[in-house]
Amino acid sequence: MSKSTSQAAPELQRSLKARHLTMIALGGSIGTGLFLASGGAIATAGPGGALLAYAAVGIMVYFLMTSLGELATYMPESGSFSTYAGRFVDPSLGFALGWNFWYNWAITIAAELAAATLIIKYWFPNSSSFIWSLLFLAIIFLLNALSVKGYGESEYWFALIKIAVVIVFLVVGVLMIFGIMGGKSPGFSNFTMDGGPFHGGFLTILGVFMAAGFSFQGTELIGVAAGESENPRENVPRAIRQIFWRILIFYILAIFVIAMLIPYTNPNLVRGGLEDIAISPFTIIFENAGLAFAAAVMNAVILTSVLSAGNSGMYASTRVLWVLAKEGKAPKFLGKLNRNGVPINALIVTAAVGMLAFLASFFGDGVVYTWLLNASGMSGFIAWIGIAISHYRFRRAFTAQGRSLDELPYRAKWFPFGPIFAFIICMIVILGQNYQAFLGETIDWNGVLISYIGLPLFLIVWLGYKFVKKTKVIPLHECQLDPPAK
Repeated sequence: MSKSTSQAAPELQRSLKARHLTMIALGGSIGTGLFLASGGAIATAGPGGALLAYAAVGIMVYFLMTSLGELATYMPESGSFSTYAGRFVDPSLGFALGWNFWYNWAITIAAELAAATLIIKYWFPNSSSFIWSLLFLAIIFLLNALSVKGYGESEYWFALIKIAVVIVFLVVGVLMIFGIMGGKSPGFSNFTMDGGPFHGGFLTILGVFMAAGFSFQGTELIGVAAGESENPRENVPRAIRQIFWRILIFYILAIFVIAMLIPYTNPNLVRGGLEDIAISPFTIIFENAGLAFAAAVMNAVILTSVLSAGNSGMYASTRVLWVLAKEGKAPKFLGKLNRNGVPINALIVTAAVGMLAFLASFFGDGVVYTWLLNASGMSGFIAWIGIAISHYRFRRAFTAQGRSLDELPYRAKWFPFGPIFAFIICMIVILGQNYQAFLGETIDWNGVLISYIGLPLFLIVWLGYKFVKKTKVIPLHECQLDPPAK
């Protein structure tokens, strides 16, 4: 064994290519939100309301992606906005955002596994949720334990399958809209039925924002993956430009096709109960087009998609937990890398949290899935607020210290409007996403708890660390703008 080999400490492997970065973000964001929750959004707010909610969240995500792109190209860190918040805002905010992000994606793993057990019961209705959760968790764990390149490659093919299916769905749907497939064209009858496209008014649309937000969550994974990219200064901006437009087109066009072809009153559009999770809007439309095998194939694709999202969640949460350990904000043993550059202890701990999905065996799949979905949805919006604040403070510090914007490899457009707009929209959605719980004669405390549990948890972690460590907001002139030495 050579001297350099024996003494060199393992490092994260910068082996993710541009195609990996693009597909990682796509894989993390195209899943149950598109294939399943989109139907519930249309059923709740009507076709126009669903389109408006998804478009508004999509525009907000565009600004968040450009903000994150500016940060990640200048300072590629696996800790992403957790690290940025700690350097440009306040160490306590970085601490809270890091643990919030880890919790968000660790819970998302469990949510996706819970969804996978429901989907597999399309073929095996009487089988054990516990066994399926264990099997799927083992697959995701092994894909992440191999190496970052192994993870990136598996996610590339996972995402490619989903993209292919969405494209086929859009083609078939458009042909049906024009009456070329599936019989007579419905025209705009489903879009305008029973009072028009906006069913329930503004407040109902606001309620759909959470579903839309959860659907788009995963785009921020590009910031984490930048820390293991071959050439982040070129690959990250390229991936960000591709990711946003592809996701927005996929979601908006897919919801438009569903709304044109399926009445929002159709009971098969999932509203709240997930017992019929296998009956997705995609399946309904494929079957209406005359594709007899559609249900089985679509369920297999949905299964692949939720495993892909869980796979990305495992990757992101593991890296952020590793960075927290390296920064002294998590137990030291979580900062260990194996010889393949994988944070193995952080991976094991994160996988253990994924075992929450096993609760589905004991408390009912739909109930557990709904709880997990809501918990991680709130945390995702908190993470997005962290991106907006970090970028705003970074740019302010950059100019306050007399630095030229020409130094930035990628510059976010519309500053400061972008991060301010994203911050305001996120706050509105966080505070108003379950307004119904407060409108009755008595407050629905169970509904409040389900919807808002992520908010007090975040505040306790943030303010608790701030009180114990006595941290303060970092003055703009003292923000550390130079990337840390490796």
